[in-house]
Amino acid sequence: MLADIWFFLWGLLWAVYFMLDGFDLGAGTLMPFIAKTEDDKRSVLNAAGPFWDGNEVWLISAGGVTFAAFPQVYAAMFSGLYTALMLLLFALIIRAVSFEFRSKIEGPGWRKLWDTCQFLGSALPAILLGVAFANIFGGLPVGPDGFIRAGLLDLLNPYGLMGGVLFLMLFLVHGALWLCIRTGGELHARAARAATTLWPVLAFAIVGFLVLTAVSSKLFVNYLNNPILFLELLLPVAGLVATRIWIGARKWWLAWAASAATIVGCTFFGVIGLFPALIPSTISPEFSLTTANASSSPLTLQIMLVVACIFVPIVLIYQIWTYKTFAHRMDESDLSYDEAY
Repeated sequence: MLADIWFFLWGLLWAVYFMLDGFDLGAGTLMPFIAKTEDDKRSVLNAAGPFWDGNEVWLISAGGVTFAAFPQVYAAMFSGLYTALMLLLFALIIRAVSFEFRSKIEGPGWRKLWDTCQFLGSALPAILLGVAFANIFGGLPVGPDGFIRAGLLDLLNPYGLMGGVLFLMLFLVHGALWLCIRTGGELHARAARAATTLWPVLAFAIVGFLVLTAVSSKLFVNYLNNPILFLELLLPVAGLVATRIWIGARKWWLAWAASAATIVGCTFFGVIGLFPALIPSTISPEFSLTTANASSSPLTLQIMLVVACIFVPIVLIYQIWTYKTFAHRMDESDLSYDEAY
């Protein structure tokens, strides 16, 4: 029972991470395409500035829960997914450095270097996370020893690549909507046009991913065995439709919230379909890593639950305060203070 609870908490942590860090990854990916001036680029960076590092707390939490609650899954991920995870780590590092280093030296070459790092450090994590999770949804060649017999190139199959496209589109729309909330003037107008243009591509990516999911994974088995679970699909579908409606109505906060619901709904579509396996094995179902054979001891899970009940509310209160304080539309004063990027 405790292992099952932690399975869904594990899924919730990933969903919150995708929802929060998704917008600043999307904004960083969009920067070369919609930021035309130096002020535009600084506005994109400062739109994410007060939030991006706090958002990544949820990535650390999701990784920590995987390590502590499901150590065999953690070990397996660092066998077959090692190269992908290292690429993800390096991309996030150069992105973090680009925030801090870009304004340290005046000069177009220096700033262009870190703008490129910001773009690569934003786009690569989106794509890699999509590729990794699509492969987990579809199953990986987990052997009887719990190791994954696959390399990076094996992950770049059609279903994995479709997952990368889906995650990238989800984050691009999410990021464009965040820039609509935080910026004004021409940059705001370009972000609005980007959100409008990218939405149908996102809708196509979701449909394409669902079709490939039906033929490349067993995620629908749980849904077909318990048809009431199909109600979960109402969340991403309603979120996607509401996103477009509120983009048209220029209600940016509502559109962003609907986009967030789409991301959370898509994540839980996969989590529910996976249960009780965290990594299904394509070699044999008996080699799959599940909540039953890959979890820590009941005492460990119990202690983790107590710790989570104490510290997660503290993190939530801090982040709600951050968003309430800084999530206003920026003006010149936000670019002129000493700590601005």
